[in-house]
Amino acid sequence: MLIYAIITITLALVFYTIGVWSEKIQGRLKKWHLVMFYIGLAFDTTGTTIMNKIAASGFVLNFHGITGLLAIVLMLFHALWATVVLVKNDEKAKANFHKLSIIVWIIWLIPFVSGAIFGMTR
Repeated sequence: MLIYAIITITLALVFYTIGVWSEKIQGRLKKWHLVMFYIGLAFDTTGTTIMNKIAASGFVLNFHGITGLLAIVLMLFHALWATVVLVKNDEKAKANFHKLSIIVWIIWLIPFVSGAIFGMTR
């Protein structure tokens, strides 16, 4: 199961990063970016669920656990807010959305990196 968790978490990184940075480079939120956000969220949630099943203690209230939970909540908020912006078709919001995206992506990297470091030091 560990290999599936690693693959899904890595796919979360790939899809979420593509969505966030292509939005930044293109300078405007588009529907396909939103699809990348949701795919990244789905892979992250799946990988996290698998990791929790592997861990004997399940969810642990430590740095990695707290930042990981925060990251998933922020990813969900980010994707939902992007949905609202696209539905409202607000051009100014579409042009400025990347600012939120970059912040959420950076916060998301914290548990990704701490999980990788923790996993390698075990």
